[in-house]
Amino acid sequence: MKAHTLFFDGKSGVRIESENLPKLKPNQLRIKIICSAISAGTELLVYRGQLPRDIPVDAKISALKEQSGYPMKYGYSLVGEVMQAGNKADQNFIGKKVFCFHPHQDHLLLEASQVIPLPKGIKPEQAVFLPAMETALSLVMDAKPSIGERGIVLGQGVIGLLTTALLANYPLGKLVTLETLPKRQNFSKMMGAEVVLDLNKKTQFTRLKKLLSPSDLANEPQGADLLFELSGQPDGLDKLIALAGYHSRIVIGSWYGTKISQVHLGGDFHRNRIRIISSQVSTIEPGLRGRWTKKRRIELVWQMIRKIKPERLISHRFQFSDAAEAYKILDTNPEECLQLIFTY
Repeated sequence: MKAHTLFFDGKSGVRIESENLPKLKPNQLRIKIICSAISAGTELLVYRGQLPRDIPVDAKISALKEQSGYPMKYGYSLVGEVMQAGNKADQNFIGKKVFCFHPHQDHLLLEASQVIPLPKGIKPEQAVFLPAMETALSLVMDAKPSIGERGIVLGQGVIGLLTTALLANYPLGKLVTLETLPKRQNFSKMMGAEVVLDLNKKTQFTRLKKLLSPSDLANEPQGADLLFELSGQPDGLDKLIALAGYHSRIVIGSWYGTKISQVHLGGDFHRNRIRIISSQVSTIEPGLRGRWTKKRRIELVWQMIRKIKPERLISHRFQFSDAAEAYKILDTNPEECLQLIFTY
């Protein structure tokens, strides 16, 4: 049987190649893919050839960790239907919809331990948001929001929007999001942001400083308490340092790849004892591991998918055969895009 797989060439090009699917092993499932989601931030780094070469592409996903260069398979958000099970695999999987952490491909062979069955009521176009929602949950859990805090989220792509939606459920003092693209600004308000600003406009930067500076007491602490850098832009951290209050927390969820961040650590950063937290979804924060497992967090992800309905963030659907067009639009016209998905 043939499988069609997406390959990146590292020079802003993609192609789909036909490969022979190996013979089904006794403990494997054969899965026909229904849809997959493009992770815009990470996959644009892959598309543009901006991945660092000295670390695995993803050490937690078996289909990715052994790759070391281009041409490269990538992707990690697929949903399909189990069509066949090996003679030692659970036959009850046949006909079930499952989520797969795997590069974009139309047919897969995976062990049952490598898939996540979709819960009742979750549709495939909802389930492809599992990694994005888990990332947003991980960011918020690492941040540990406290009642009454002034929060800022920089960047309102899909991860930023889902993080905003989660934070909107907390009793924060303020929830401000920072985004330059009008379409994303509108979605940010829909997701629960109290104020949405464009810091490229000087008047809005001034407005933000006033929001973070209580006027009733001259000696009241100023600045934000909790900030998230989710823009994917290396200069984002410097912007947030300028807005951070004393002993505040900046959570970095962006992955910059080979892009260099010029961070100024004198002045406000040094005197204000600002804490920078690196957040990465592959592991659970050490202080929570005794009570939280990946399984428990995935169960919470499904709950949040039901509640937040992230499928409304889908802006484009492409046939898998039109993948080159999808990445070109994502690369050249980001203002048009939120979540892009492939249908098979």
